[in-house]
Amino acid sequence: MNVPCFRSVRVGLVLLFVFLTGCGNVKQTSGLPVHASGMTQKRQYTLIGEKNFYSGYEPLNEKGDVRVVVEIPAGTSAKWEVNKESGNLEWEVTKGKPRVVHYLAYPGNYGMIPRTLLPEELGGDGDPLDVIVLGPSVPRGTILSAKIIGMIRMLDRGEQDDKLIAVMLNSHFGDINSLVELQNRYYGAATILDLWFSNYKGSGIMQSGGIVDAEEAKKVLKTAIDAYVEKERSADK
Repeated sequence: MNVPCFRSVRVGLVLLFVFLTGCGNVKQTSGLPVHASGMTQKRQYTLIGEKNFYSGYEPLNEKGDVRVVVEIPAGTSAKWEVNKESGNLEWEVTKGKPRVVHYLAYPGNYGMIPRTLLPEELGGDGDPLDVIVLGPSVPRGTILSAKIIGMIRMLDRGEQDDKLIAVMLNSHFGDINSLVELQNRYYGAATILDLWFSNYKGSGIMQSGGIVDAEEAKKVLKTAIDAYVEKERSADK
């Protein structure tokens, strides 16, 4: 056994737990966690919002911050996601059972940016852009405004599956503007996120290509927004 490596991973996981407790609510809930107001439960595992979660919101607000649809609140593990076709929030079902991530709970509010996609022709998975928002846990289906500070380059079984890192504006993370500032205030936080996403699906499934700054993250965001616009334009022809 490579003891130093094992110890570094173990220390990282301990730090992750500490970081989770600092982000807000790490309480695990059973059944359906509390969701945002204004939503209708269609079936046991489907929630309908006031608007289409995928196409009903612009990706950026008037100040240029990203809009995020929270699919998985910080501190929970139930794998909900926005259905691209219906625009509803659905609890992913695998082998007849609702999927739960069998790992440490999500270390931030995880969700997607509406009206974006990672184009398959550029190595993406064709899905909306994912983002993890640091801040207190909020209900599923909440529409957050968040500030991008970086990104983890990820491959999921060989497909591009980058994870933007953002901070909740109205939180104690809100005045952080870069990964350097995050590192200075919460030492090791970005590394912890990288470690989490590299392992939450099991060994060898996710591969990290490293952490990049906000400038690179915004380039990926622009590509994803442009790809969605182009897809809409092509569909209208």
